[in-house]
Amino acid sequence: MAHPESALLRVDHVTRTFGGFVAIDDISMGIRHGELRCIIGPNGAGKTTLFNVITGRLRPTSGRVFFMGRNITYDSIETICNTGISRKFQTPSIFTNLTVLENILVAGYGKTRLSSHFFGMVTQSDRGQSMEVLQKIKLAARAGDLASSLSHGERQWLEIGMLLRNDPELLLLDEPTAGMTPAETRETAQLIRANLSGITTVVIEHDLKFLREIADQVTVLHRGSILAEGSFDEIQRNEQVKKVYLGRE
Repeated sequence: MAHPESALLRVDHVTRTFGGFVAIDDISMGIRHGELRCIIGPNGAGKTTLFNVITGRLRPTSGRVFFMGRNITYDSIETICNTGISRKFQTPSIFTNLTVLENILVAGYGKTRLSSHFFGMVTQSDRGQSMEVLQKIKLAARAGDLASSLSHGERQWLEIGMLLRNDPELLLLDEPTAGMTPAETRETAQLIRANLSGITTVVIEHDLKFLREIADQVTVLHRGSILAEGSFDEIQRNEQVKKVYLGRE
C-alpha cells in the first residue's frame, strides 16, 4: 500500500452524509503512481459517492482530497478534470452520430467547441495519434464506422479510448464491464492490462473474475467504510469479506 503522504491520490478522512444517511464514513486511502486499484462492495457501499467526491461532483461533509500533492477538495469539476483526472461512467458517453475515429479526435480537442469547421482543423498528427489509440482499444478496423453501429462492449472501449486520448494522470472507471458478454469482459481485461500500464487507474467493479485479471490491489467498501484492503488473493481469503460481500458464512 502507498503511504498516504506519497500517494498520487490521497483521500484523507473523508465523510459524506445526506441528511441523516452516512454514504461514506471517515475513508482514508492512498493510490500510488501507476497503480491499478479496484474498489468493490455491495450496492450502497459508497463506491460511486467516493468517485463523486474525488471528481468534485460532491463536496465532502468533512475530510480532504489531494491529487499530486495539491488539495482539490473544493475545486470545480472542470478544474479537477484539467489537473489530469478522467472519469468513465457506467453508461458509455460517446457521440453516436460521429465515426469511431471522429470520437477520438473530438476527445483530443476537449476544450475546442465542436462546429462544422472542427474536422477541417484536424492535423495529420492528430489523426495519427488518434489511430494509435484505436489500435490500442482494438477498434482501428472500425475507424470509419458510425459509433452507433458498435456493440455495447465496443462502445465501452471507445469511451476508454476517448479518455486515453487526453493522456490522464488518473483514470477512474465505473464498472467498465457492465452489460458485456463474457468474451467482451475477457477482452476488456486484456485491453486494460496492455494499455493502462503506467496510468494510475481506479476501477469500480463487481465481476470477481475480471478483478482477478487486472487488480494490483483491492479495496472493499461496506456501509461507507473500508472493510479490507489487499491483493485479490488476500481479499478472497478474508473472512469478513466472505460474509458481507460474497454472502458466505
